[in-house]
Amino acid sequence: MKFYGKTLMLAALLALSACSSSPDQGAANPTVDADSDTCGAAQYQNYVGKPMSSLEGVRIESQVRAIPYNSAVTMDFNLRRLNFLGDSEDKIIRVYCG
Repeated sequence: MKFYGKTLMLAALLALSACSSSPDQGAANPTVDADSDTCGAAQYQNYVGKPMSSLEGVRIESQVRAIPYNSAVTMDFNLRRLNFLGDSEDKIIRVYCG
């Protein structure tokens, strides 16, 4: 019985480790593909890591959506819309089109 318990525990740990992600994988500052940058997200990558309030007063000509942490947004996909995604500390973690 001990063998099966240890095997089950090992399998559970392996499954959990496969689901985890580290912050060093570029999630905080992903590179933007020039071909798919239809909204101009590449020029706003310098906002990653700054507070969401840093967007106040910034004049952006395209459609923009600031998405605070844990907020509800529509599921429509618009490649010309610029999105600023915030985290639980009110910092911008991603700038992307969609």
